[in-house]
Amino acid sequence: MLNGATVHGLGGVPGLRHPAEMPLVWLSAAVTVLGYLLWLVTLVWLALTGSAVEEGTAGELTTDLHNLLTDGGIVSQVLMLLPVMPIAIWVMRAVLYAQLRGQGVQMSPSQFPEGYRMVVEAAAAFGIRRVPDAYVVLGNGQVNAFAAGHGFRRFVVVYSDLFEVGGAARDPEALRFVISHEVGHLAAGHVGYVRLLLTQLAAQVPVLGPALSRAQEYTADNHGYALASRGVPGVMGLLAAGKYLGSQVNLHALADRATREKGFWLHLSVWLASHPVTTWRAHALRDRRRPGRIMFRPQETTAWFPPVQPAGSLSSQTWPTPAQVLAKLDTTEPQGSDEEQFGRYPGVRYEVPRDALRLADPRPRPRNAPQHPSPAQ
Repeated sequence: MLNGATVHGLGGVPGLRHPAEMPLVWLSAAVTVLGYLLWLVTLVWLALTGSAVEEGTAGELTTDLHNLLTDGGIVSQVLMLLPVMPIAIWVMRAVLYAQLRGQGVQMSPSQFPEGYRMVVEAAAAFGIRRVPDAYVVLGNGQVNAFAAGHGFRRFVVVYSDLFEVGGAARDPEALRFVISHEVGHLAAGHVGYVRLLLTQLAAQVPVLGPALSRAQEYTADNHGYALASRGVPGVMGLLAAGKYLGSQVNLHALADRATREKGFWLHLSVWLASHPVTTWRAHALRDRRRPGRIMFRPQETTAWFPPVQPAGSLSSQTWPTPAQVLAKLDTTEPQGSDEEQFGRYPGVRYEVPRDALRLADPRPRPRNAPQHPSPAQ
């Protein structure tokens, strides 16, 4: 409990934690402690003023405030739920772990051994003392994974649809990135019970709670990149367009848009999101010279290529007409074949390498023009 989840101590693996994470953790802990102090003060005040309100000797303002806190509304419900929160968190984690043990397919040397090897290798690389449990659950079309814990137990869960991405004919490095990302949450201590107690109340605060969550996701991305940097294009394509069309997503075009899409409403959508938006995430994973942005977009000078399309924040007068776009499309080399729009299937050979489009120059290329080399990764 006092040494952290890894042999590296409470700080976790050196160099992989996002610099904004721990300041946000301490701020969230302060908000949580303050919330419980206010709760305690409120209870004491209710006890001291209760008899005066019943006898009718309290002032009008005191009576109204007392009634507000005891009328069974949302405020009084919060007062009752706060002391139950530590127990509720423990029970919910216990129930989740029990459900996985009863229904999930446990990864092992005999079941999903390729995926299980990725879990074990990530645990070894990050210095985790014990190999976490790993489960596969039915995805029903959803592409997702998560990490959690109960007591001193730690586990990762991978939805079955992710293994369609990780097949031999597709992109196993993308699967390795996802698994390393989730094990990274464990190594960084994100699922510890004490940490949840210190941050759960602040997690309900707009802006603050999502900001901490985004910082933790960047930290987990750093863990994923440390073991599977080649899986970045596949993961970003997967997050942006799904398991079938992900191979058509251009990483550079996605990352450059993070620098050009601007405005209050875009930033508001970022501030309310629990995960970094896809464009900002792609930018952080492509260019490792600076940490992922938490609150404000990357500078436009960090774009690698000239813009292909006008940003949504620009005046609509700058947008092209249909005739202009058609003329450009008629002189531009097609980006892949129609068949590739439906994904890559096991046992089928493709002439276009998997990363040819995802890492290609996003600028339109005239027909019969020589190919431009991609920037060095």
